[in-house]
Amino acid sequence: MDKKITTPLNNVSVEKLKVGDTVLISGTIYTARDAAHKRLIELIDKNQKLPIEIENQIIYYVGPTPAKPGIPIGSAGPTTSYRMDAYTPQLLDRGLKGMIGKGLRSQEVIDSIVKNKAVYFAAIGGAAALIAKSIVKSEIVTYEDLGSEAIRKLEIVDFPAIVVIDSKGNNLYDMGPKEYLQFLIKGGSEKIDLDNFSI
Repeated sequence: MDKKITTPLNNVSVEKLKVGDTVLISGTIYTARDAAHKRLIELIDKNQKLPIEIENQIIYYVGPTPAKPGIPIGSAGPTTSYRMDAYTPQLLDRGLKGMIGKGLRSQEVIDSIVKNKAVYFAAIGGAAALIAKSIVKSEIVTYEDLGSEAIRKLEIVDFPAIVVIDSKGNNLYDMGPKEYLQFLIKGGSEKIDLDNFSI
């Protein structure tokens, strides 16, 4: 069963999310990719105010296509998250609670997720048009010169995602293959040392 969550997040709502949970997110989220992240970190390094309030918020790693007439946004599928890894710990230290993207994260990011009680969600790559249907409003709030990578404020209703790294550091990308391997041996007497198994 999908868990319904609403932004802004907080420690209580984040700690209830467990790796593998499917969620439907509603509320306000922000978009940002690597170019925008770089600018945000430059502001942090200069002790300057950020153009968006990130405390308890979610950033979606997306560069949407132009919207067609009558709809708020074009296709809006997730981009690869590791491109933001160099910037993410500083944003988490500033209160960011969630990220939506696809793919693996660095150990430094995972450690920062645990430290700051945050969560990393995966959106489904290849389902950009479907995801866009859950976005009911989109407005550029800063860095318009970046085009599709401008920071947008999105209003979303039942945005589908999966918890892939929870606030305890449990990582679906590590657990999934091992659990699938255990499933394949069908509970027989032969047991595999999953802690030392690699794929």
